[in-house]
Amino acid sequence: MTRGENAVGTEVRLRPPDNTLNERAVTWWRTQWLVTTAVPVLVLGVLGAFLAPARFALLLAAAATAAAGLACTAFFPAWWFRVHRWEVTEDAVYVRTGAIWQEWRIAPMSRIQTVDTIRGPLEQAFRLATVTVTTASSKGAVRIQGLDHELAADLARRLTRITQATPGDAT
Repeated sequence: MTRGENAVGTEVRLRPPDNTLNERAVTWWRTQWLVTTAVPVLVLGVLGAFLAPARFALLLAAAATAAAGLACTAFFPAWWFRVHRWEVTEDAVYVRTGAIWQEWRIAPMSRIQTVDTIRGPLEQAFRLATVTVTTASSKGAVRIQGLDHELAADLARRLTRITQATPGDAT
């Protein structure tokens, strides 16, 4: 068998997964960036207001942190939305993530052990959810973030149905 062929002898080609995330994921990610940026900016600002000897340095650090956080808020979520893809077939779950270092994860149905749907407080506010597919891989679970919460529930049901019908021991 040559490289790139499966046991039947047909060539297997990877292609980008078909599905994008929900568009609300961009706003969800932006909100996460803003909250993550606001905490150190507030701490630095309060310290700068009360510590006169270091006021200029602390306020400068707060301004620099705020500028960097706002730049990241504007840039990264839109980029992530363009590169994150997912797909589920009868054979496997495919996920491509990463903005700079792209990672492709493929979880064969026969290796899936559990399927979980997770909705944190911000995800709930944006009507989003994360589907986590746990396998026997040492790399860890495959996660599909930024899905509409109803689609995520349907996907979890579908994956459960497919994995129950798939022969294998999930180890």
